Amino acid sequence: MFKAIFTNSFGILVSRILGFFRDLLTASVLGANIYSDIFFIAFKLPNLFRRIFAEGAFTQVFIPAFAKSKHKGVFSANIFIVFLSIIFFLTLLVNLLPSLATQAIAVGLDKKTIELAAPFVAINFWYLPLIFAVTFLSTMLQYKHHFATSAFSTALLNLSLILALYFSQDKTQGEIVYYLSWGVVVGGILQLFVHILAIYKYGLSKILLGGFKYLRVKSKIIKKDTSNFTKQFFPAMWGNSTAQVSAFLDTFLASFLVTGSISYLYYANRIFQLPLALFAIATAVALFPRVARYIKNKDEAKAKEFMSKAFWFLAFLLTASTIGGIVLAKEITWLLFERGAFTSADTANTTAVLQMYMIGLIPFGLQKLFVLWLFAKEMQGKAAVIATYSLATYIVIALSLISPMGVSGLALASTVGGFVSFSLTIRAFGIQNFLNIVRCKYALYLVIGAVLFTGLLLVFKEFIGAYI
Repeated sequence: MFKAIFTNSFGILVSRILGFFRDLLTASVLGANIYSDIFFIAFKLPNLFRRIFAEGAFTQVFIPAFAKSKHKGVFSANIFIVFLSIIFFLTLLVNLLPSLATQAIAVGLDKKTIELAAPFVAINFWYLPLIFAVTFLSTMLQYKHHFATSAFSTALLNLSLILALYFSQDKTQGEIVYYLSWGVVVGGILQLFVHILAIYKYGLSKILLGGFKYLRVKSKIIKKDTSNFTKQFFPAMWGNSTAQVSAFLDTFLASFLVTGSISYLYYANRIFQLPLALFAIATAVALFPRVARYIKNKDEAKAKEFMSKAFWFLAFLLTASTIGGIVLAKEITWLLFERGAFTSADTANTTAVLQMYMIGLIPFGLQKLFVLWLFAKEMQGKAAVIATYSLATYIVIALSLISPMGVSGLALASTVGGFVSFSLTIRAFGIQNFLNIVRCKYALYLVIGAVLFTGLLLVFKEFIGAYI
């Protein structure tokens, strides 16, 4: 298990380092203004769908269904064609009506800004069918316990965007956004290419090609498998997408605030997402195939044993990350972004948002772990109900805080929604099951370590404060 977690974490780390370098360049070139807002709006919707697919719902429903199916090739081919057709149609629709799609993402923008952003929204949306194909192939590779290709491939997107920024030097800000938008598409093509190579290397190409070959002849025999998958997928998608939908609504609501608010949310969320992806998502992706297999074989004791190990692994890492992110929020933002067009005022605004996000890192991260239990036991409906309560909480709190707190209030609302989601997930997992995990000698070590680490960071903050 830990080898797979390390592979995922290292791949994500490489990708995120490149991602931060990309964001550093973007902040330096574009800063936090109307053009940076336009690009982040354009990339928001396809990125929302990417996170929903790649970080949960599709994988967590497809792997159990794929394992159970007696006609894996035909089943896989059918799912791929159905989903890709829907996504391709949606992409064409957005390209035909880009202004409407842009307005749906950011209603608060004026007509002129929507017209500026619309072409970039249309370009960025071509990333969606590409990344669905990547996710589909990645899920098949996970079934074979191969995680490296997917973990490292996101780096290709960041490299593509870095090159786009390099080649757009001395261009106008509008042209830079144009280069970045096509960089997103090229990054998707590169990710798809390396996954195709991996599918061929691990012998899965024969299954897929055979499935496409016999799909028309054998489509009826996988009708039940497909129907069960569809019934499980949509509740799973909703149940696994609260954080992503909240982030989407953040952009929607931030469009009513001062210019730069969308960018503050983006930059802060990028920092927040690093420990979340590096530790929580990497662990969940590596753990899920094993938990699903143990539960399928009615060995819940073994599944809980793995859950306990993963819990304490995450608890220590996420606690340290939370303390570090809150205490050093200003220093981290200053180090990463304050140069060029990104001013000290932008640092202060981004810092306030980041601190509100970091408060929710532990519940968001641990919820990624415990929701696996619900998906492995095919409790997607329960996960969907939990997501609904969480999202409703977010909306109420966001509308309450947007006026007194501005953009940082939106981040705090997202955090409150995360606490609600975590609490309800633990209730579904079983409070007694959770207490059996928490009642451990590691709990005392965690508290002592958190106090000592906080003290060390405060001393370090005081030491480097003179240089900022």
